[in-house]
Amino acid sequence: MIHCGDLIAPSTLHAIIPLGLPVHLVHGNNQGDLFHLSKLAHKPENRVHYYGQDGVFVLGGRRIFIVHYPHYAKAMALTGDYELICNGHEHRAVIERIKNIKGDETLRVDPGTVGGVSAPATYVLGDLEKWEFVIRAVPEPANVDTARRRAATGR
Repeated sequence: MIHCGDLIAPSTLHAIIPLGLPVHLVHGNNQGDLFHLSKLAHKPENRVHYYGQDGVFVLGGRRIFIVHYPHYAKAMALTGDYELICNGHEHRAVIERIKNIKGDETLRVDPGTVGGVSAPATYVLGDLEKWEFVIRAVPEPANVDTARRRAATGR
């Protein structure tokens, strides 16, 4: 899982950690509680990789760069040093190919806003092997009242 910033409450990761998935994340312009985020990331059993402002890693054999800001993401895409650039901040889902200085293309992905802040709630599902990415809507819970109660109580 790649999170492109604005994780306000690190406690929201508690719902993801039991799944055992690696989580790669950067902070955004709404940083929240960086102290507790750092504490979570330093527990190896959590598989949380917190990079700060930007991060570089290899996943599925692909070089990936993540950052919150789209202007920074677009600039890094131009270098051709990465196959995939992920960013946030725009609050609208984007999948685009950017021609780089090496004569190739770099894929830039902004998953939008999973929380539905100023735009429909979306995320991007990507298959690194097939190199396919699709924008998906976050499904509405069947029972909104139950979902709100669970979110408020953490159960």
